Formats: sequence, C-alpha cells, structure tokens
Amino acid sequence: MSLATSPQLTIDRATCAALDAADPLAGFRERFDLPAGVVYLDGNSLGALPRATPAHVELVIREEWGTGLIRSWNDAGWFDKPRALGDRIAPLIGAAQGEVVLGDSTSSSLFQVAVAATRLRPGRRVIVSERGSFPTDLYILEGVQELAGADAGGPLERRLIDDEADLDDVLGDDVAVVVLTHVNYRTGRMYDLADVTRRVHEAGALMVWDLCHSVGAVPVDLAGAGADFAIGCTYKYLNGGPGSPSFIWVAERHQAEARPALTGWHGHARPFDFGLDYAPADGVARFRVGTPQLLSVAGLEASLDVWADVDLEALREKSLRLTELFISLVDTRLARWDVEVVSPRQSARRGSQVALRFGGDGMRDGLPETADGYAVMQAIIGRGVIGDFRAPDLMRFGFAPLYVSHTDVWDAVAVLEDVLATETWREPRFARRGAVT
Repeated sequence: MSLATSPQLTIDRATCAALDAADPLAGFRERFDLPAGVVYLDGNSLGALPRATPAHVELVIREEWGTGLIRSWNDAGWFDKPRALGDRIAPLIGAAQGEVVLGDSTSSSLFQVAVAATRLRPGRRVIVSERGSFPTDLYILEGVQELAGADAGGPLERRLIDDEADLDDVLGDDVAVVVLTHVNYRTGRMYDLADVTRRVHEAGALMVWDLCHSVGAVPVDLAGAGADFAIGCTYKYLNGGPGSPSFIWVAERHQAEARPALTGWHGHARPFDFGLDYAPADGVARFRVGTPQLLSVAGLEASLDVWADVDLEALREKSLRLTELFISLVDTRLARWDVEVVSPRQSARRGSQVALRFGGDGMRDGLPETADGYAVMQAIIGRGVIGDFRAPDLMRFGFAPLYVSHTDVWDAVAVLEDVLATETWREPRFARRGAVT
C-alpha cells in the first residue's frame, strides 16, 4: 500500500502508531542508543550509535590493546580484520566472499579503484562522471586524470553528465571508466544499477559505483548488475561511527589484473618478508594499503552484528513507507509555504532520503519572499528534529529504517509546520552558520 496515494487511509498520528506496532523491524530501534526527545533524520550523514558499540570498543582498547598488546595482531585477528569485515559487508551489496576489503576513507578508496579501472582500459582517455556527484568524487577524479594520463602524454579528459538521460550521449570508444553515485547525496535520486552498468559495458568501458548513500538503505546487487568496482562508506546507514572505514569491492574477474594506485605493504603478497620490491597480494587484498584504523574498525564490527540480523527486503519496504509518508504529509500540511519535494516521487528512483526546498511564491507584507532553508533547518534542530542542509537551498531528511519510526515522521512534519507557522526560523541565532552544515 502506498501511503501517498491510498484514498482510503486517513493519516494521523494514531495511524502512524498503528504502523509502528505492525512494523517487523520495530525491535531494531532498541538496539540503538538514541537521545530522548530527538527525532533523528540525519542517518544518511552519520548513523546512530548501536548500544553494543561502546562495550565492544572498550573491549578492544582494554583487553586487545591494553592486555594483548602487539600479540593481538595475531591473537585477536587484527591483521585480517579488513578482509573479515569485508566478507560481512559483502551480503549487503550483492557481493561474494573474497570480493570486499576495508579501505581508509571513501576518497582514498575511490582513488584506488578509479586508477585501477583506467589501467584496465589502456588507450582510452575519457573518464565520465556526474556533475551532481558528491564533490570529493570529482576532486579525486581530477587527480586520477593526471596520474592515469601520465603515460599517455597528458591528463585524461573528464566528461560530466547531468542525469541518466545524458549518459548515452557521452559514451564512446574513447571512454575508459564511468564513475557514478548510485543514490545522489543531495536529492536521493537513485540510478538503475543494472541498466546503467549494461549501457556502460556496451560501450566497452568499466563501471565504478559509489554506494555511500545506498548500503544499508536500499538493496544492492553488484554481482547481478555485472558491475566492475564499487566503494562505499560505513558511517552513514551502517552506523559504524564517525571516521569508520570505507570498503572496496572488486569483481572477482578483475582481481588478478587490477593494479591499484597505492601499493602499500598491507597489500603485498608477503608483507612480513620485508622485500624491497612490491608484489601484489592475491585477490582484493592487494587494495589494502597500510595499518587499519582498528579503533574505528571496532565500531564497525559492532554495527555489523546488528546488520547480520536484518532482512534487506523488509528494510526497503519500510524505507519506502517512511519516505512516502513524509512526502504525503509535506504535500498536505506544508503546501501554503510552497515547499517543493525535490526527491523523486517514483519509489523505484528514490533512495531513503527526501530533500525539500522552498519555492518563491510565499508572501510577506505584500511582497514575494522565500523562506531560508538553512535557518528553518536550524530551527527544527533546536526543537529536536535533526536533519541537515546542503547548499545552496536543500533541506535533507534521511530515514534509517532500523531506528526511525512512522510516528517520528509525523512528529518531524508537525515541528516543521509549527516552525514555519510561527516564523521561529527568523530568529537571528538560526542564521548563524557553523563550520559544518
């Protein structure tokens, strides 16, 4: 049933509470430590804290580090954690065992796989990406253009598309790699993973996916799509904690030939032989670089205990219910402020977030006026509803199905409506910008 389109359903808070009572994922909320009085709709930027994480991190600090000391590289399996946890992430992205390894940051992991992909297509001088990608992806690709083009006499060319419809116009026999974000960080618009990968392959290029806003929010089937490489983060919907490591996926068919950009000692075939020359490890392990950040890895390890119990299809069903409910309430309760839903209304094209902006038709003292999205967001955060703002004009609301409820959605829209009705957002304190928005 679509909450947004069902004429038989009257949506009120009691309806939302009934949906929560029937929710098969409702029990997962108790596995997270959420502050009282907070509706947390920013899990698409930083996931909530799993209750088990502090104790597990303390165990790593006090026992594995404090007591085990350097012995824990063997006794606690520290050295193998990047591959072991990669295998635990694999089912969440449609990957096989031995295809996923932990990286450092998503930026460095993208650099690793983008260089490797371009090296697998020598003679092709074009990298394709999207203008609306998260900026770090575009910045990293600038470095890849220079490095990968060094042997060809100059930087590779970069072609940017605005949306999926533009892709066929830029694909040609000169394109080496296409790098796209599966779910757009601003609007939540989602690509058809399999269809885009097929079109890229028909042009003879390789497909690299950024899954930062996908993993833990929507089902992903990299193997089924036939993709080549992927990277993603673990601190958003996977709840690994601030600074938790990225992951790298390399299709098994590419692993023997792939040459990553950074050839560090943990990616060496025999790292403790301490030889002078690099010899790549077998498989995806060659994409490792140096010492893993084990305290951050510990946070991720605890969160993956939660994910081992999650039905991903049920997760997607709830995600769509939450986002449809939010869109429906915005349409009915915020219409007089000309609030625009920027995210796709077609559920198959929407991730687990909804972005809003204000139109220009509002009036004050007989003059047109547009509400300040940043100030409005700060005002609702002041009331305990936490989303975020992306310049120049988008308010983002993320719906992490494991801990966001239907009543949370109702309460969030109620607070947003009250802030707009009372014009609380006009208070000067809400216009002050912090270093992070």
